[in-house]
Amino acid sequence: MDLLALADFNLVARHGGFGRAARETGRPKATLSRRVSDLEAGLDLRLFERGGRTLKLTEEGRALFARTGALLAELDEAAAAIASGGGTPRGRLRVSAPLLFSQTAMGRLAAEFARAFPEVRLEVTTDDRPVDMVEEGYDLVIRVNPNPDAGLIGRIILRDRLVVVGHPDLARPHDAAPVRAVVRGGGDDAETWDTVTSQGPFRIAVEPVLRLSSLIMVRDAVRAGVGIARLPISLVGHDLDAGRLATWGDVAGSEIALWALYPSRRLLSARVAAFLEHLKTAFPTGAPEELAGYIEG
Repeated sequence: MDLLALADFNLVARHGGFGRAARETGRPKATLSRRVSDLEAGLDLRLFERGGRTLKLTEEGRALFARTGALLAELDEAAAAIASGGGTPRGRLRVSAPLLFSQTAMGRLAAEFARAFPEVRLEVTTDDRPVDMVEEGYDLVIRVNPNPDAGLIGRIILRDRLVVVGHPDLARPHDAAPVRAVVRGGGDDAETWDTVTSQGPFRIAVEPVLRLSSLIMVRDAVRAGVGIARLPISLVGHDLDAGRLATWGDVAGSEIALWALYPSRRLLSARVAAFLEHLKTAFPTGAPEELAGYIEG
């Protein structure tokens, strides 16, 4: 198989079209098109469905991209490491992180990493959905309580838990009357919240009065006294310490683990290893208090 043609196929697949790949890489569009056509002819397969203005990978094209994209990246990394005389982190590093972690911590983390490793071009995108690391071109993803995946390995970088909080002036009911609540999104229709307090288990009847798409919005609404909410302790720890919020108990069974994941079949590149070490330095024990301190710092 022609490695140059295979590399050009991966460029086009990654960028989603011949024109975009040509603009991003400075390669002639005609050369990319010819190389991909030669690869299709050599394999006797159609790798792209070509429409008037669209270009989509065929099933065979997706399989080839998934199997060869990481391998070509490893070849580039090996060549770069040999040329530079060592394992100095350099090149492009694409990271996907969840919304709340991105909003509260990733900006500072990324800036500190960029200062420490100026030869790495760090790109961070925010997404709460499970991403396909290989097909979407990510080197590392950060996820909350991810489902097991045989193709990924990683480590826990932070632990957290949910607590029920409210404004200190908000009176707690002495009977089963529902309490006004702020919830995230439109799918939380629970009528009761189970909590654990110093006195033991306690069930709170709730009536959602606000549905907001961001946990930061939820926290701000609770600060304003509109109702109670379930929020990560790392996000509200300083509010509790300062008396801006009061805790009504821990949410039962709400342990949270934030994982950093990468493909298990790939060698760990110098830049991914450097970013993992950067996360470990920022959060050495992974306790919620470390994230809370980092957010406020």
